[in-house]
Amino acid sequence: MALEIRQNLKLTQTLIMTQKLQQAIKLLQLSRMELLDEIHQALETNPVLEDIQTEDREPETMEGEAWTPSADIAAAEEGEPKTDGEGKSPLDDWDWTNFFRDQEAAPSFQEHEEREIPSFENLNAQKTSLKAHLIWQLRMAELDETDERIATLIIGNLDPQGYLQATVEEIARELEVEPSHVEAVLRTVQGFDPTGVAARNLQECLLLQAKARELDHPLVVAIISQHLNNLANRNYQAIARDLKVSVEEVFDAGEVIAQLDPKPGRMFDVEDPAYINPDVFVQKVGDDYVITLNEDGLPKLRVSNFYLEALRHPEKLSDSARAYIQKHLDSALWFIRSIHQRQKTLYRVAESIVRFQTEFLDHGLSSLKPLTLRQVAEDVQMHESTISRVTTGKYMHTPQGLLDMKFFFNSGLNLALGDQIASESVKEKIRQIVQSENPENPLSDQEIADILRRDNVIIARRTVAKYRGMLGVLSSSKRKKPGIRPKTLSTAPSP
Repeated sequence: MALEIRQNLKLTQTLIMTQKLQQAIKLLQLSRMELLDEIHQALETNPVLEDIQTEDREPETMEGEAWTPSADIAAAEEGEPKTDGEGKSPLDDWDWTNFFRDQEAAPSFQEHEEREIPSFENLNAQKTSLKAHLIWQLRMAELDETDERIATLIIGNLDPQGYLQATVEEIARELEVEPSHVEAVLRTVQGFDPTGVAARNLQECLLLQAKARELDHPLVVAIISQHLNNLANRNYQAIARDLKVSVEEVFDAGEVIAQLDPKPGRMFDVEDPAYINPDVFVQKVGDDYVITLNEDGLPKLRVSNFYLEALRHPEKLSDSARAYIQKHLDSALWFIRSIHQRQKTLYRVAESIVRFQTEFLDHGLSSLKPLTLRQVAEDVQMHESTISRVTTGKYMHTPQGLLDMKFFFNSGLNLALGDQIASESVKEKIRQIVQSENPENPLSDQEIADILRRDNVIIARRTVAKYRGMLGVLSSSKRKKPGIRPKTLSTAPSP
């Protein structure tokens, strides 16, 4: 069989992601703050785009009368301006030249008022880091040069929680000193504030804090030294058996240990709070909900009249100038159109969500309905991917609080009568059941599932365990608490 080269003509349809289409999709999934940054960047790079500032308002006149300063001042007076017998106003004899010259020399309070003032959130003092706080204490410790070098290296090897990540041997080898010397300096650093800093493990951290707070009760020290795992698992019986004390004493000692801080460095290096600016406001007016897009602070874009006027006389432009303006004009028009389409799509999706979740907005979490992207996509006649993009990173301010738009989309569980209930509503029911349980005899996952079944919610035990984990609720064995608690610890030392 011979091989030969042939030319075939084939017609196919393919979707090409042009640069403009990519830009439109990008704008669709941006949050409000990201959109604001994108608009500012477009204003800087595209000379054809401009922000519609507050239009210069012409002073109001009466049926075509010319405006003059004297007429404006007279309008502020009570009644008509006074005139002499010849019909002249006293303001006509005013020396306006010297008046305006004096005004220019005087300080302008109006300019001071219009000056941009930084936000109060930006006026906070700079936060002190953990390492800077320790170095400050090191400077006052009056150590010799060698000890200061060792302490500085110890502080430099602390993690954000305040634990030492390097071993004593590694630090001694790095500085070519004896490990015993490093151990002595480490004890000095461990005496710095916050208490428990520079510990090598949780056990040492808690012991340092117990010693500093004079909580050196033998039972507290014994539990920290030998039974931290049993304490974490609330296995009070095992601790009581090993230390030969009562369960109540173990529980009381555990309450004392719970007051210690397992992460002494977390009070430092705290991240600044993230302020959420909602994209959509939903307010109830009468019996209906009104949807408003948050466009506060968003620039209003338009095409510059200067460039439009230049294109009206193309004979005055060179070919390169005309091509330059036309290119940026197309880009500007597409950018404005994409933003309008984004806002329109966001409004339609928010409107659809409100229609589906009206009962939730009225009554709260217990009335939240199961909702999928497909349902909203079919309602607004769009693709599911579009709904996913437009709800990503967006927030909606509702009568039930500020919520992520993704919150309204959740799976459902079957009810006994054939209906469905939202998974978030089931989580809320589980949380309420756990809060109302007897702490001495907490409910197991199967018992919680049985309670929900009595409320016509068909749910498996493993699903209860899954939702309980999402809520951060411990298992029944770790939630159990003894029924009797003494007021103080016994002073008898444990063996």
